[in-house]
Amino acid sequence: MKSQDIRNTFLNFFEEKKHSIVPSAPMVLKDDPTLMFVNSGMAPFKEFFLGNAQPKNNRLTDTQKCLRVSGKHNDLEEVGYDTYHHTLFEMLGNWSFGDYFKKEAIAWAWELLTEKFGIDKDLLYVTVFEGSDDADKLPMDQEAYDFWKGHISEDRILMGNKNDNFWEMGDQGPCGPCSEIHVDIRSAEEKAKVDGKTLINRDHPQVVEIWNLVFMQYNRKANKSLENLPDKHIDTGMGFERLCMVMQGVQSNYDTDVFTPIIREIETITDKEYGKNEKVDVAIRVISDHVRAVSFSIADGQLPSNTGAGYVIRRILRRAVRYGFTFLDKKEPFIYRLVEVLVTQMGQTFPELKVQRQLVENVIKEEEASFLRTLDQGLILLDRIIENSQTKEISGTKVFELKDTYGFPEDLTDLILRENGYTYNHGDFDKKLKEQQGRGKEASQLKSDDWTVLIEDEEQEFIGYDTLEAQVKIAKYRKVTSKKDGELYQLVFNMTPFYAEGGGQVGDKGYLENAQGDVVYIVDTKKENNIAVHFAKSLPKNVNETQKASVDVKQRYRTECNHTATHLLHQALRDILGIHVEQKGSAVHSKYLRFDFSHFSKLTVDELRDVEDFVNRRIYGKLPLQEKRNIPMQQAIDDGAMALFGEKYGDTVRAVRFGQSIELCGGTHVKNTGDIWHFKIVSEGAVASGIRRIEAITSDAVKEFYFENNRSYFEMRDLLNNAKEPVKALQSLQDENLTLKKQIDGLLKEKAKAVKGDLKNEITEVNGINFLAKKLDLDASGIKDVCFELGSQFDNLFLLFGAENDGKAILSCYISKELVASKGLNAGTIVRELGKHIQGGGGGQPFFATAGGKKPEGIEEALRFAQNYIK
Repeated sequence: MKSQDIRNTFLNFFEEKKHSIVPSAPMVLKDDPTLMFVNSGMAPFKEFFLGNAQPKNNRLTDTQKCLRVSGKHNDLEEVGYDTYHHTLFEMLGNWSFGDYFKKEAIAWAWELLTEKFGIDKDLLYVTVFEGSDDADKLPMDQEAYDFWKGHISEDRILMGNKNDNFWEMGDQGPCGPCSEIHVDIRSAEEKAKVDGKTLINRDHPQVVEIWNLVFMQYNRKANKSLENLPDKHIDTGMGFERLCMVMQGVQSNYDTDVFTPIIREIETITDKEYGKNEKVDVAIRVISDHVRAVSFSIADGQLPSNTGAGYVIRRILRRAVRYGFTFLDKKEPFIYRLVEVLVTQMGQTFPELKVQRQLVENVIKEEEASFLRTLDQGLILLDRIIENSQTKEISGTKVFELKDTYGFPEDLTDLILRENGYTYNHGDFDKKLKEQQGRGKEASQLKSDDWTVLIEDEEQEFIGYDTLEAQVKIAKYRKVTSKKDGELYQLVFNMTPFYAEGGGQVGDKGYLENAQGDVVYIVDTKKENNIAVHFAKSLPKNVNETQKASVDVKQRYRTECNHTATHLLHQALRDILGIHVEQKGSAVHSKYLRFDFSHFSKLTVDELRDVEDFVNRRIYGKLPLQEKRNIPMQQAIDDGAMALFGEKYGDTVRAVRFGQSIELCGGTHVKNTGDIWHFKIVSEGAVASGIRRIEAITSDAVKEFYFENNRSYFEMRDLLNNAKEPVKALQSLQDENLTLKKQIDGLLKEKAKAVKGDLKNEITEVNGINFLAKKLDLDASGIKDVCFELGSQFDNLFLLFGAENDGKAILSCYISKELVASKGLNAGTIVRELGKHIQGGGGGQPFFATAGGKKPEGIEEALRFAQNYIK
């Protein structure tokens, strides 16, 4: 059975059981602070499990794209070395929200596997939670055990501990026991030697878990205690790739048709054969896995970057590049060429891959080329470290600097060192790495108390489209503490006029005021699992009383101007540049807006002017806001609204229209485009290959922009003696300055020549080295010229010159190349040490290096130190 048929069989089976098939959510999470990526099938449904929203149908089924490369669930380093771990994988799932429970979940799982898929019952084992003797004192899941007895012999029902058979969403939240279904696909000979039940959960490549049935019946509180959930839920997840391995009768996920087309293409491109060499095989598995993870992430809107989720994606791609570089001898970009195969294979199920194909290829190709340049640079630096090392063990700190500063991976450093008979101090490296990781964790670590619930089962209503003030009640609150922000309180209201950060728009600020006039400031509003959470510096007095909630009017107005301007900007770009332009991200603040979009080249001055004019004409046209709330998604699309890839939309949506601009949007907007006053682009540039970014301002920020420019203009005119044509006057000054600079440069060169003639006679021989250390009255360029001219006339030359320019100290060290080779001297190392005397630092090449510092009086001390060093 082909993979596409396996996927359809699963979904159709549960559709027959009255489940609604829902599409996969984007992998990048935007309103869940506990997760960076969707790492399990249940993640997109957390709001339903938490009771923050109600699904259209209490029974759902889907195949969900998942990524496990960070946090608790991190499979990255296993990928490629075994046959069943992946970064990106599909999780087939069926869900019940307060509907059916253990009996049906177990019966249907067994029916699907043994009857629909026809898997031999003798290949299967199941596990049941055995209970725990810890603080939870949980009983064995006898109920699940009894249901399983009706389907499988008791000798194949195994007890599982809390680590394997009790599933938790996180430190807090819904949780419960689970039953895993394992399959043993070993040969008959192997089964005769070792009983399959002894290999369950032992990381055996042919005895693997394929399905986990989670029975959510408890809620974990902040104090670690458990309480029963009012409604019980079913959350199942089956590894699609592992199921394909079983159904297609192969011994590895990589031997299924999920991966074989990609592997064949890698073989063609690299001229390497899979299955002949273990190191080559690992590299091919790594690349075939990683290209999927990176491609889906980019298609879902997450570009590689240096921070957050973008850094994770960049790290995955770079891991693939370095395996190709090291083991497949690929020194030029090639991974981007695999995207075509992936689109052919999976584009039907995941149409975002088809639509975003060109962007995905462009971004991957550019990232590959960039990292290959980094590898080349790293190899040069590593060669230099090896060349200058006095021992066969390289400093772990240097290896860490290669990784941290230059992005050169430590495993590649280790490989190259071992090939050259060297090693490095792993202890020092690990210490530096832990220090870096510890700083990040301390800053981001968040501790939270349990929610104190004041109002039960009341669904929060957002009223901020229509009013910025309201009488609200606090439904629940809790204290949270982080090293970054200190102590804050999170408040949830029964209804709120505060907009929670989302869709690129910043969260509202404002305040709460009670009847006695006590005020508590709201410093931010964020969305967490479909609920607006308000962050306050303190807890309001009399939390049970009604509070007046007021949004900061000025910030909201400025933010609305910028948000509406992004819609008009999007329309302008598509009209002027072409319909290939698509929004790839935005940030809407009160002070400015940022808009990322797909486009292949830098915008010309004329294009930027046309875009500004397009937007401003619609501002001056005073277009009214037309919105439709809570309409079916398809109706909005039929009306002409654009849905953005990477966004998660509900069954009903809000469509926002200004003239011909129609977009699906939950953000806040001005009532009329005339309120924006004016739109001004302040910058345009590249973010990644095929992605451009425009930053712009509106309203009060534009007024301030023009005010500052006007003030600068009159200040410039004053400096130019009120010249009637200040541009011409400034150009004349520049021309005059250039002429004078050339004259000065000529004079300095003549001065350097004169100095060089005097210095020749001052060079003395010390221990077979021609040596001179002296303070000069020259600039850095002049000193460098003197060094190299003297170097061309003297062998075995060591020069150290100091100078003072503009109150700062300069040291320049020149060492003849023959001295570098014969004596092991290194100018870069020497000036770094001498730089301490001038309270500075520096570096450079072994034969020439410079240092700068803020203590000119230390120059003489540095010169004396150099003399003693040579002696």
